[in-house]
Amino acid sequence: MSDATEANGTAGAPEGAGSADGGAGGRHVRVVLVDDHRMFRTGVQAEIGQTAQTGVEVVGEAADVDQAVTVITATRPEVVLLDVHLPGGGGVEVLRRCAALMADTEQPVRFLALSVSDAAEDVIGVIRGGARGYVTKTITGTDLVDSIFRVQEGDAVFSPRLAGFVLDAFASTDAPPVDEDLDRLTQREREVLRLIARGYAYKEIAKQLFISVKTVESHVSAVLRKLQLSNRHELTRWATARRLV
Repeated sequence: MSDATEANGTAGAPEGAGSADGGAGGRHVRVVLVDDHRMFRTGVQAEIGQTAQTGVEVVGEAADVDQAVTVITATRPEVVLLDVHLPGGGGVEVLRRCAALMADTEQPVRFLALSVSDAAEDVIGVIRGGARGYVTKTITGTDLVDSIFRVQEGDAVFSPRLAGFVLDAFASTDAPPVDEDLDRLTQREREVLRLIARGYAYKEIAKQLFISVKTVESHVSAVLRKLQLSNRHELTRWATARRLV
């Protein structure tokens, strides 16, 4: 299977495809998986993609921003499971480029973030971008299926701890200003920054992010340069002051 799977012949599905009889008590939903780790996508499809049992039909996959926009536009799924950190600009960029599809009143495409990250700025970023919910990758298959159907129906869905981030951000009348320093960093640089600030060694970060130690070192050097910091201790203090840890 390629990283950008064409819709398994469903790109031309009629507008009423989402109401077809399927598993899970007759419910049916067409879903696209967007994640840059092939093994994770394979695992999610195996867990939720048994349509006769779950009612979830996986109609496409993508591994980066460009592939995601192409597949989503071609297949017009009802729900997209979207990773936050993607090559090409991250989940927020996918949301930006799919804004017209989300706004379609006849056949809206709705997004549910599914990420390993539980950082407040990631949660708030994708919700401001238009996602209908955010769950972490610790979620069970059964709960994920339920979350997908709830998003399809227009509900907002969050892992319990994450809901507080959103309530705090949107209820506050004095929301924090945009952090221009943080905005200079790519999504991957932010991931490395957060792990460095949490005390992870380079080898541990490389293993967790599926990249080489040399790549970790390059990202750390880029972060230090962009933030005008001298070492990882200053970086840790910088991240702690912004509650990124």
